[in-house]
Amino acid sequence: MHIKANYIKRYFILSGMLIFAMLLLGCSTKPATEAPGTERESTEEATVPKATFDRVETSETKALKESIIAAGDYMVQYQLPNGELSYQVDIQDGNRNYSPSHIRLIAGTGSLFTVCRIAEDNKYCDAGDRTLDHYLDLLVEDAESFDGLCLYSNGYCKIGGSALTIDAIYKRWQISGSTSLGDRDLLNTAQRLGEQIIWMRNPEGGLYHRVDPFTGSVDKEYYVSYFNGESLMALLELYEITGDEYWLEQALELNEFMKTQAVKEDHWHAYAFSFLARLDTFTQDDQLFAARIAQTIINNDSNLDVEHSSISTATKVEALVAIALGFDLEDNHQEWLDPAIKDHADFVMARQLPNNLCGWSESDALIEHFDGGIYRNCNEPSYIRIDAQQHWINGAAAYIEYLSYPQP
Repeated sequence: MHIKANYIKRYFILSGMLIFAMLLLGCSTKPATEAPGTERESTEEATVPKATFDRVETSETKALKESIIAAGDYMVQYQLPNGELSYQVDIQDGNRNYSPSHIRLIAGTGSLFTVCRIAEDNKYCDAGDRTLDHYLDLLVEDAESFDGLCLYSNGYCKIGGSALTIDAIYKRWQISGSTSLGDRDLLNTAQRLGEQIIWMRNPEGGLYHRVDPFTGSVDKEYYVSYFNGESLMALLELYEITGDEYWLEQALELNEFMKTQAVKEDHWHAYAFSFLARLDTFTQDDQLFAARIAQTIINNDSNLDVEHSSISTATKVEALVAIALGFDLEDNHQEWLDPAIKDHADFVMARQLPNNLCGWSESDALIEHFDGGIYRNCNEPSYIRIDAQQHWINGAAAYIEYLSYPQP
């Protein structure tokens, strides 16, 4: 595995995001390649990246750091002793009676390690360890039905669960350099989750998105727009952790398929492009597709509409920053993206308590109970959900790095 020389000195590995666009031109089918597993010789871990980067201290990066820490404090405040995170709460009446998404919760787990990295405070890493240990108990295996491991939830294994569990393990490795958690071998766990992703490949080059782990029957009709991007990102994270070219080959094949599909506001694909810029090759086709993702986001005025969800807009921060940083890795700075990044970031920060954009009369009580939480919008009932915290933490961390990156 080679890492671009112009990035080695600041090697920080942005939590899983970086890349931007506008180069400015104006289960049943198994892979042909044998998947790594218990019969495959393990590779040694790659060089551990630095936990921090050379942060440029400005009023803007300071505000972003404080916002990240506040979001992390909210998550830790409502973490149960067994590690479980609060999924969703109505900020008007405190109701938490919502059916949780374990995929969103495992994604939120990864963001605690991002807070740890930015805050340089082990409190958040310890919280992340408790949470990761808790949700790893949801992993299941059945060699007769499917390859590897998968995250079981509500009767199925969805491929996004495998991908985001890998992402959480990766973010922990990013800050700690460790793939052990108590008696758990996280490297083996991550690779077996990767096996399940590869097992879910379909004949067209994409992925099936859901499997019944009891029978091994894939649901060929079930589709979630961001699962392919999450899986692509997870394969690249496996490549970085292990140095095994197998994972890169699988990622490149999936990326080629994804570029034949319609352009979406896909922040996970944006992350993947930035990883390719740093770890392998950010091709001309990649750059053009990344540019189209960024332009699609910017052209969508609803992303900054007052009624729009802060959760969705936070993902646009992730995508735009990831794309911008990816181009910077190619020494091809795209200044035209900067205003859009700032506008989307300001939109989300204005919806983080104690900011009271909505003029709620019960502001003191809201601040006391939910300080640092990012509420969805001003509609009632409004709520704080785990993925708002997750997407904003990761996007804001990427934004700090982008602002700290040497500009021409």
